[in-house]
Amino acid sequence: QVQLVESGGGLVQPGGSLRLSCAASGSAFSGYVMGWYRQAPGKQRELVAAITPGDSTNYADSAKGRFTISRDNAKNTVYLQMNSLKPEDAAVYYCDARRIVFATRSIDDWGRGTQVTVSS
Repeated sequence: QVQLVESGGGLVQPGGSLRLSCAASGSAFSGYVMGWYRQAPGKQRELVAAITPGDSTNYADSAKGRFTISRDNAKNTVYLQMNSLKPEDAAVYYCDARRIVFATRSIDDWGRGTQVTVSS
């Protein structure tokens, strides 16, 4: 399995920025689809952004234009740059690594999350 450790969360004012990092274990990081999810209290976990091995990206509508996902395969790390933060962005942010096993099965591994609080 893939071990994932998120970092970079914290308290930020509305309109501010944070950069989240997720460090992954193993030797096959470059082949994983990496994603950032978030879950606010009382809400379901939702996809925020994802990036493929080919660097294609997808964003939730709420994140488009404000968030940027990127990866550094040499460091086994995926990032989420969050700008123009809003109170509605407050949540625990989780890192996900998706890998394909035998071309028929996908496995998701999750980090423990990092808290993002947006408040004045």
